[in-house]
Amino acid sequence: MKSDALRGHLDALLLATLDGRELHGYAIIEALQLRSGGALDLPTGTVYPALRRLERAGFVRSEWSTVSGRQRRTYKLTSSGERELANQRTAWREFTVAIEGVLGSGPWPAKA
Repeated sequence: MKSDALRGHLDALLLATLDGRELHGYAIIEALQLRSGGALDLPTGTVYPALRRLERAGFVRSEWSTVSGRQRRTYKLTSSGERELANQRTAWREFTVAIEGVLGSGPWPAKA
């Protein structure tokens, strides 16, 4: 999938991936890839800065933990992040309805 197609949707995708779960960065990347059927294979250089931006905005909270002797930073939605995800989902539904109205309707009827 072209990265241009993701522009403006990355934050919503990350928030949705964290919905009800606490995941470390690489697990987020894997979940995006799995849930998209492999279409979303985002580089760490895209995901980690976005997670930091979401954390600064107050939508995500992170904490460090040690797993098998390795340090991992895990991310979780805040209550503000849950509200933002709900808003993003509503906006996405409205967007897809509008785009489907144009792209999916076929040719316009001929003028009489």
